[in-house]
Amino acid sequence: MAGWDDLEAMQEAMAPPQSSDMDKLCLRVFGTEEGQKLLKWFREITIEQPCWGPGSDPSYGYFLEGRCSLVKEIESRIHRARNL
Repeated sequence: MAGWDDLEAMQEAMAPPQSSDMDKLCLRVFGTEEGQKLLKWFREITIEQPCWGPGSDPSYGYFLEGRCSLVKEIESRIHRARNL
């Protein structure tokens, strides 16, 4: 059975080509000391929080996972810009 890593790889393969200019912009913005603090805070309030709890409506988990995907997108762009 495929795991989450396989799903992320499939999503990346299906995604349209990414703009290296936007990747570089993310690195410039979040590469500063202030930007790193902001990205750390984004991560703390999204990825490091549970996206669902017992008794919660499942749609709430979808909403929270969407917020996490934005932080993951920023981190991915920073990683690509550093590896150009």
